[in-house]
Amino acid sequence: MKSLRTLSPAGFLVLALLAPSLSTGTASGQDSKGQLSSWDNLKSLTPGQEIRVVMNNVKSYRGEFGSWSGDGITLRQAEGEQTLARKDILHVSRQVGRNHQGRNFLIGTAVGAGSGLVIGTAVNNYIWNHVNCTEGPLFFCAGPPNPHWGLILTPVGGLVGSIIGAAAPTGGWHDLYRAH
Repeated sequence: MKSLRTLSPAGFLVLALLAPSLSTGTASGQDSKGQLSSWDNLKSLTPGQEIRVVMNNVKSYRGEFGSWSGDGITLRQAEGEQTLARKDILHVSRQVGRNHQGRNFLIGTAVGAGSGLVIGTAVNNYIWNHVNCTEGPLFFCAGPPNPHWGLILTPVGGLVGSIIGAAAPTGGWHDLYRAH
């Protein structure tokens, strides 16, 4: 096996891209060995934390964690507090992270617009330097390349980026308990 010092840049890039998936696989492998079946995992919850409880009848409850005991879990919802019996609970999850859809929208817009500007400028330079005006259409031959592709592709890239950014998944749920 090569050491990191003799690894090519491409090999290092592949290793860097694979590292997160390898660590995620290890974490999920640990969960499958029965650690999720411990009711004591609920000790990590703090009052007011957003949780989701799925019952044996597949009915789901979502709200703020209140408290837990050996017999069940108390959940605060808009309708009031509700205690769910442990024997009826299929699994309990806590919310991880927050929904950053607005932030992702703005980042996607900026990255998309920047990419559109760079691509548009590259297209303009290519046309200006490589199109033979004696043979090409008049569209490209009168002065600087027309249309200015950077002006066209910047908003198009921004639109595509904003759609991708808004659709990017954020936050998520982490299982704490699963009945066996």
